[in-house]
Amino acid sequence: MSVWFITGASRGLGAETARAALARGHQVVATGRDLDALHRAFPGTVGALLPLAADVTDEASVRAAVDAALARFGRIDVLVNNAGRGLIGAVEEASDEAARAVFDTNFFGVLTTQRAVLPVLRAQRSGHVINISSVGGFTGSPGWGLYAATKFALEGMSESLRAELAPLGVHVTIVQPGGFRTDFLDPSSLHTEPYTIEDYATTSGATRGVPAAYNHAQPGDPAKAAAAIVGLPEAAEPPMRLQLGADSVTRVSAKLDQVREELGKWRAVALATDHTDSGTGTGTS
Repeated sequence: MSVWFITGASRGLGAETARAALARGHQVVATGRDLDALHRAFPGTVGALLPLAADVTDEASVRAAVDAALARFGRIDVLVNNAGRGLIGAVEEASDEAARAVFDTNFFGVLTTQRAVLPVLRAQRSGHVINISSVGGFTGSPGWGLYAATKFALEGMSESLRAELAPLGVHVTIVQPGGFRTDFLDPSSLHTEPYTIEDYATTSGATRGVPAAYNHAQPGDPAKAAAAIVGLPEAAEPPMRLQLGADSVTRVSAKLDQVREELGKWRAVALATDHTDSGTGTGTS
């Protein structure tokens, strides 16, 4: 039996992951901004479930939730950073306010939650951090630029975190879902920039019609995704990344092919920029 701490657990993939963990016999701390919504999502569930109000953009509320989790269960074994929001609009169309809001939840909210939970995992010398990214965290597309930027940032941070925590017995996995039949495309989760630029009508402009046409018709089954996520800590060698959904696998595969092809085409130019007397080096820029 493990103790799971899940953000954004009142609906969608977060709620399904909490249900899957409970069904596997785990204890779950389910957090969300709206405590009533959590109670509606888990009616009658007692004992193994601790629903707590916590907003990942409010550090005090997150730390209070972690303290309450430890008081109730004595430990935390798995952290699932699931809380998130979306933003549709061309990169040039996005206001600073909208861009900062999506970063505050999708990136800085994860940092806030990790800072509260990681001391527990480090002290235990065990645990698993599961950061819910997106296929959009690996490959960008028109209209999703700022959302993709938050997930690209999350993935870069998570790769480094994985290397930092590995010697301490703590695993990190990035989950890259494609389109799943949740409420993510509802206005409550997805903000659409009101300002538009006509030059982008056929690119990001076309994306603006996606939510209405695609909402609740996505190919992915959230319950199956949750089962895959709950199985991650049981793996002998958990992956750095897990793609979920055929659409995610297709897009990631295409991006890998594109990068490999472009790297080969421009390899000579890339290699020609070193000093002629330089070694292989290990520095990064």
